[in-house]
Amino acid sequence: MSDKKTTTKKPSGNRRKSRELVLKGLYQHLLSPKELRLIVREMADEPDFSHADEGYFRSLLEGVYAQLPELDERITKFLDRAIAELSPIEHAILLISAYELIFDVSIPYRVAINEGVELAKLYGGTDGHKYVNAVLNGEIDMILNTLANFGFPRRYVKTR
Repeated sequence: MSDKKTTTKKPSGNRRKSRELVLKGLYQHLLSPKELRLIVREMADEPDFSHADEGYFRSLLEGVYAQLPELDERITKFLDRAIAELSPIEHAILLISAYELIFDVSIPYRVAINEGVELAKLYGGTDGHKYVNAVLNGEIDMILNTLANFGFPRRYVKTR
């Protein structure tokens, strides 16, 4: 018998740090549109990049870029103002979290919402996290209702 504990290997980086870098890149893009490759290069030069999960950073940033029009369309349904009136920080946070909710099945929806709220607490306006939470909850309610309408058993979709 051995007293050694078996541990599972963690990813090489931090996903929250990856989300923060994607947030910075999207913020830049929303203020002054840039090509994806330029954003990736600039974010790779950030001091925190070595602490991020590089694979997740690239996947998330590329995914959001590829789905930007659809994400904006989906987000708009739950806003109380025009999307152009959102702060670029909150807009970018909503894009990241909406992408994770809609397109990344590896991220539990509660994690996607919580990470968005935490980013808004760190980088958003005074009550920005409440706004982000409300918009994301509207999106997940729509997703869960759609799944239920397609016949998924309630025990799989009604977990809120």
